[in-house]
Amino acid sequence: MSTQNDAISLPAFARLLPSFTGLPLGPLLTLSLRSLARRRPGLFERLGEHSSAHYLIDPTDLPFAFGVVPDGTASVVRVFSKSSNSPSDVTIRGPLLMLLGILDGTLDGDALFFHRTVSVSGRTEAVVALRNAIEDAELRPSDLLGLRGTLARFADAGILGGLSAVRHFSASAPAREEGRT
Repeated sequence: MSTQNDAISLPAFARLLPSFTGLPLGPLLTLSLRSLARRRPGLFERLGEHSSAHYLIDPTDLPFAFGVVPDGTASVVRVFSKSSNSPSDVTIRGPLLMLLGILDGTLDGDALFFHRTVSVSGRTEAVVALRNAIEDAELRPSDLLGLRGTLARFADAGILGGLSAVRHFSASAPAREEGRT
């Protein structure tokens, strides 16, 4: 697991997207999370009493945020405009690529927190429970998509490779800009 000091954000045009562009993600992510809960119930049991907590995931480089209640087969993911006032027990805020890196285990969430790339507020015990569950699960993209076998290996390689390429491109963009001035 690597530690990354520099915040890598999506390109600036992502901030220009209207907030409603994320709305179709809510039902899809809800189905994905519920499917994961059926296949790996231990992951959700690990959350204990915090499975009913409301987690606000706020990618700082997108115009919308995610409200997640990871309650096993009753899990819910909602997508909403950042201007709406959604109640939450925990707020996790940071660049999308960093948040995805924590989820897939390629980045160290503790290091990103201590370098202030990712911020966390709210019920600390709920955040710790979620962090431990995610780390123990060693999730791959194919787990979230419900894929197995060869198809899972292709999906993991493609998605993780794509994320790595986007991170690399995003990290090198400022250096290219500095070279032009």
